Amino acid sequence: MNIPPDESIHLNGEINKFHWFLTGARGLFSIPALILMSSFVGFAGFAREAGFSLGETVFMVGTIWALPSHLVLVGGVIADASVLTTMIGILLASVRLMPMVMAQLPLLKGRNTSRWTLLFLSHFIAITSWVFLQERYKQVPQEARAAFFAGFAITISTVCTILVGITYVLAGTFPPILAAALFFLTPVYFLTSIWRTAYLISDKWAMGIGLILGPLFHLLIPEVDILLAGGIGGVAAYAIHRMALTRQKAR
Repeated sequence: MNIPPDESIHLNGEINKFHWFLTGARGLFSIPALILMSSFVGFAGFAREAGFSLGETVFMVGTIWALPSHLVLVGGVIADASVLTTMIGILLASVRLMPMVMAQLPLLKGRNTSRWTLLFLSHFIAITSWVFLQERYKQVPQEARAAFFAGFAITISTVCTILVGITYVLAGTFPPILAAALFFLTPVYFLTSIWRTAYLISDKWAMGIGLILGPLFHLLIPEVDILLAGGIGGVAAYAIHRMALTRQKAR
């Protein structure tokens, strides 16, 4: 998506935030957004098969903005897990987003950006919005980034919520293999996108170690496989990174 810099200001020299909001909203037609919408099509069928009503499914998508958290919630209901167990599962699925929030909010903060605006926008930070912003923020003036991100985040959240409602009604006509295939698009795309936007070699080490340990822990301790693979992979990658820096300084 090309962002023309000559349209970023008013005649009086101030940032045209409405222009940047609309520019961000056009990200609805980007590859990350289209894949996310495809995944929510699959999720609508999954929620319907799990026994969730139309209203419950739409409310869930509109208020919990991360697809893995939706899956944990629906999976907990299917497994007849307790409310506490399901809540802890959602918490563990969502806490991974905290580093993304901490890393991206400074990118969105301008001189006149209020704390309440940043708190509101933090709700929408997830893998898709992370990839979208990381690829484009350098093309956006600092003062316009909050409006740019809001345009994308609010638009994609609203459209996905509406799409899930429509798909829920039509899900009975979809073959199961189609819903499964649409579901699978999301992790594949997220994995390749995060690898491409990783700036540090330690990030790629963490991903590589996690990918190796993930299947192993799934066979041994499936209840906490992702948590262990991510934790050990991240700590190991950080240790490798620190050792490499120490060797460089010693030379």
